[in-house]
Amino acid sequence: MTIRESLEQMEHASLSPYATLSKNSVGRDDPEPQCDIRPVFQRDRDRIVHSKAFRRLKNKTQVFLEPKGDHYRTRLSHTLEVSQNARTIARALRMNESLVEAIALGHDLGHTPFGHAGESVLNRLCTDGFKHNEQSVRIVEKLEKDGKGLNLTWEVRDGILNHQTSTMPHTLEGKIVRFSDKIAYINHDIDDAIRGHILTEEDIPSDLRETLGYTSRERLNKLIHNIIMTSMDQNDIKMEPEIERAMQDLRQFMFVHVYTNPAAKGEESKAQELVERLFYFYMDHVEEIPEAFRRMLDEGEKRERVVCDYIAGMTDQYAIEKFKQYFVPMAWSVE
Repeated sequence: MTIRESLEQMEHASLSPYATLSKNSVGRDDPEPQCDIRPVFQRDRDRIVHSKAFRRLKNKTQVFLEPKGDHYRTRLSHTLEVSQNARTIARALRMNESLVEAIALGHDLGHTPFGHAGESVLNRLCTDGFKHNEQSVRIVEKLEKDGKGLNLTWEVRDGILNHQTSTMPHTLEGKIVRFSDKIAYINHDIDDAIRGHILTEEDIPSDLRETLGYTSRERLNKLIHNIIMTSMDQNDIKMEPEIERAMQDLRQFMFVHVYTNPAAKGEESKAQELVERLFYFYMDHVEEIPEAFRRMLDEGEKRERVVCDYIAGMTDQYAIEKFKQYFVPMAWSVE
C-alpha cells in the first residue's frame, strides 16, 4: 500500500460523511498517474502554490492602490487569510482540509492589476466580458505552464469558479471557502481602512457591532464559530440568519464607506485609464505581447481575449512600468 492510499483510508475513517473524499474525486480533464505520496487535492494545492500566478498575487492590489505602509493587505495576504479561515472551519467540521486549502489558495489567481478597478475595465472592453473567478479557472486550465495549465481536479476548479456571491459550489468544501472569502475581506478591509484613517471602529453601526463584535478579532471569532456550530453534522455550510444578515449589512456598509470612498479610491480612475490604454495599445501592437500568449492567436483565440489574459496577469508595478515604457517620454541622452 502506498502512502497516498494510506492517507485516503485515513480520510475515509476520520472525515465527516458529508466531506469530499480524495479517492472519490471526479478527476482531471487530462488523466494522469496518481502520486504515490499525495492524494489528489493535496497535489492540487501544491501545484497552485508553485505557480507563477500565485507568486504574482503579492504585488496585486487588495483595496488600497500602492499603499504607503508595510502592513496593508495585498491580494496574496488576503488569499492566505481566506485559507486560514477556511482551514479552521474545515478541520472543526471534519471536511477535506486539502480541498479547502487548494480552492482558497487558487480562488483569486485571476485578479487583474489594481483589483476590481482593473477588472471593471477589462469587463467593459472585452466583448465576452471579464470576471476574475472565470479568469482564475482559465489560468489553471490553460495559461499556466506556457499553455499547459495545472490540470487540477474538477472539485478544485468548481470551488474556484463558484466562490462569488452569485454562484454556489457543488462541494461543502467550496461553500466553506465562499464564506471564508467574505469573512476575510470584510474584516481585514476594516482593519486596513482604520489604519488608513478612512474610518474608525466607532463609525461601524452600533447594532452591527453589538451583533458581530467590537473588534476585528471578535468579529472573526463570532462569524467562524457561528458557521461551525450551525453547520455541525449538517449536509450544508450555513450561518444563523441573524448573523448572516448582519454580515451582509456590514459588507454593504463597507461598500458605501470604503470601497467607493474617494479617500481610498481616489487613484482608481488613473489606474483604470492606464489599463484601458494598455488594452488598446496591445490590440494595435500584438507583437509586443510575449510569444506564449501570441501562440494562442494561432490556436484560434480572439485577439482581445489574449490581450486581456496578458494584462490580467500583470502586477500593479509591471502594468505601471509598461505604461511608462509606451506612453511616458524617456530622458534624452547621448551614448
